[in-house]
Amino acid sequence: MEGSTGTEQLAELAESVLTALQAPFEISGRQLSVSASIGVVERQAAGTSATALMQAADTTLYWAKADGKARWTLFDPERNAHRMTRQALVSSLRTAVDRGEFTLEYQPLVGMDDGRLRGVEALVRWRHPRFGTLTPNRFIALAEEDGSIVPLGRWILATACRQARRWQLDHPDEPPIFVSVNVAVRQVWDSDLVADVAGVLAETGLAPHLLQLELTESAVMGSAGRPLQSLRALSDMGVRIAIDDFGTGYSNLAYLSRLPVSALKLDGSFVRGFQHEENTGENAAGQGEEHDGAAGRPSPADEVIVEAMVQLAHRLGLTVTAECVETCDQASRLRRIGCDTGQGWLYSRPVPPDRISELLGSRC
Repeated sequence: MEGSTGTEQLAELAESVLTALQAPFEISGRQLSVSASIGVVERQAAGTSATALMQAADTTLYWAKADGKARWTLFDPERNAHRMTRQALVSSLRTAVDRGEFTLEYQPLVGMDDGRLRGVEALVRWRHPRFGTLTPNRFIALAEEDGSIVPLGRWILATACRQARRWQLDHPDEPPIFVSVNVAVRQVWDSDLVADVAGVLAETGLAPHLLQLELTESAVMGSAGRPLQSLRALSDMGVRIAIDDFGTGYSNLAYLSRLPVSALKLDGSFVRGFQHEENTGENAAGQGEEHDGAAGRPSPADEVIVEAMVQLAHRLGLTVTAECVETCDQASRLRRIGCDTGQGWLYSRPVPPDRISELLGSRC
């Protein structure tokens, strides 16, 4: 559009085009109607190539369709930069393991009764040569989409088990701690998870009961066929199975009793509901994937719900871990309710392996 006066004029033009196209019309005695999606790029002609302009227009048109169709969308440089970053991550994911760009940090799981280290959760980090250190929320979903979660998952499993065995050998006088590893559903479907776990345990010498595999509630509830068979085989092997973020998904408690599960990890939203008003702001710093940073209002109902879930879990022979524990008050109330272990910034942020070595034998 030559001589444009700005965004407002372009918006009016786009709206008028949509309105004109939406009017019903008749062809061969049949009344029809169409809709359109419009991508609008506002850019100075000087210094802009036709190729770059059309690429931006095509991208913006795609956004208009993805946002619900029958609408117009304005080109957003920030959104485009995010798209380009996403493409760059996807293109380098598959070879990142071979290049040694991933590393693990470990967040302690602490006994609520005595404050001693019982286990750790392995959390992957991507040391990207261009974008710096990335937490799982930046790339795990992409890895699941393109299937690279399978080789990445194998690397995480092997590295975590090897490290857990190293701690055990370096501290023979301390009770061995277990390591908890997150598993994506696609790992169950697209690989032989049972064989992978058996191979890693044999290679590292780690006892099966010192490995815990975490799956999300939505992935476990309703499992049938191969996933359920895999979980049962792993449980029969002696490996712990934990449901992560419990209480936010299906919460099919009747089905829970039929699953080979040994632990529940209560979603942090329940724990945050324990906070008093004066604590919600100061103690609600975000923890990435370990804490989504949404403090919310304290809810008396949350404590009742958590107590009921803990009692049910114990009746089923399951242990319970409370996630996102940030204050002593939360820890005290969770201890009174009967939670077995706690995880959160009150005890420790995710740390390198040598820091876990320092924590062994001490109270967190």
